[in-house]
Amino acid sequence: MGQEYQITINSTKHQIEEFKESILWADICRELDFWIEGFEGEKDTVVDRIASENLSTASALTLIGSIDGRKKAVEYFKQILYVFISILEEKEDDSRHNETD
Repeated sequence: MGQEYQITINSTKHQIEEFKESILWADICRELDFWIEGFEGEKDTVVDRIASENLSTASALTLIGSIDGRKKAVEYFKQILYVFISILEEKEDDSRHNETD
């Protein structure tokens, strides 16, 4: 199959847990929530345009797909700290497993 991609995380699990509880991360998440709300508003506008301007199905689906893609990217970023922790935990488990072999 394809080449496996290995992400490098230089932070410790403890550092990530602390950052997850920080005011800065709360500010970032609040801003990202604002972006998600904006995407929803943009999507509502597209739906209204479809009704009023008789947009073609292909063009409407392209616009909606673009908005949904941006929204999913932002939602993923909001979860990135959990992804990092999961990766670090997997590496810890692999290390323990390799030590017992």
